[in-house]
Amino acid sequence: MISFETWSPRVLAVVRIITALLFIEHGLMKLFEFPAPVPGLPTPLPLILVVAAVLEIAGGALIAVGLFTRTAAFICSGEMAVAYFLFHAPQSFWPAVNNGEPAILFCFVFLYLGFAGAGAWSLDRLSTTRSNLVRA
Repeated sequence: MISFETWSPRVLAVVRIITALLFIEHGLMKLFEFPAPVPGLPTPLPLILVVAAVLEIAGGALIAVGLFTRTAAFICSGEMAVAYFLFHAPQSFWPAVNNGEPAILFCFVFLYLGFAGAGAWSLDRLSTTRSNLVRA
C-alpha cells in the first residue's frame, strides 16, 4: 500500500519546482518578452512592473532550487496579492473575468510553501542536513 506521508515531501518538491518555473516564465515574459511578450503591457515598462518581473525571476529561481524557500515564497505570495488587488480586482469582482486566477493561485501556493517549506530535493534541506551532521 502506498504511504502518502512517505511521498509527501517529494510531491511538495515537484509542486514547488513546477510552480517556480512557471513563475520565472511570467517574469521573463515581462522583462525580456521571452518566450513571448505579455499582451497589453506598456512599453517601456513602468517601474512597478520591472520590480515585479525581477521578483518573479529571482524569487522563482530561489524557490525552484529550494534556497531560502520560506522567505522567498512569502515575498512572492505578497507580490501576487498586490498584483491581484492593483491590476486585476479593479477590472471585475470575478477572477475568471478579470484574468486574476493565476495571481490568486500563485499567491496561495507560495503562501503554503512559506509555511510548509521546500520539501525534498532542496538546498534548504541539504543545508539543514549538513548542519545537523556537524552538531552530532
